[in-house]
Amino acid sequence: MDELILVDERDNPIGKLDKTSVHEQGLLHRAFSLFVFNSKGEILLQQRADHKYHSAGLWSNACCSHPRFGEELNTAVQRRMLVEMGMDCDPMFVFSFLYRVEFDNGLVEHEFDHVFFDVLEALPNINLEEVKSYKYLSMDNLEQELLNNPAYYTEWFKLCFPQVRSHYKRIFNA
Repeated sequence: MDELILVDERDNPIGKLDKTSVHEQGLLHRAFSLFVFNSKGEILLQQRADHKYHSAGLWSNACCSHPRFGEELNTAVQRRMLVEMGMDCDPMFVFSFLYRVEFDNGLVEHEFDHVFFDVLEALPNINLEEVKSYKYLSMDNLEQELLNNPAYYTEWFKLCFPQVRSHYKRIFNA
């Protein structure tokens, strides 16, 4: 069983607990989200597999998960990107944010989420146990999609997108 790293509001580790208990109790834990762009400035999105324990079938960033206890964040991002999307990456840390979302199934996602960016040209080789589909969108098209169809996207994605957009413009002069 996966154990997640429990943290305080400054991301200091305070313990560990199994994934199910963490999400049932809504405990704050460490997580990461990777946003991948290509040289055309398009963002890679993944559609979560239909059997995921929450947010099944919704669109989100290229990869998101939790580091293992004692695992460096960069290593965790690289590990999960290979598992989910079949892609090697060299993640660059950009920012962190805290969020808490209650889902209809009673689970709670309460994360100290570390956001990473990367630019990759390779196409994904998705793991169908994790990912249903993928697509690339321009940032403008994605922004319009989020306005027109917010229910199609994960909560954490919608919450952090304004910061992602702002950092994207700054980093890539777009």
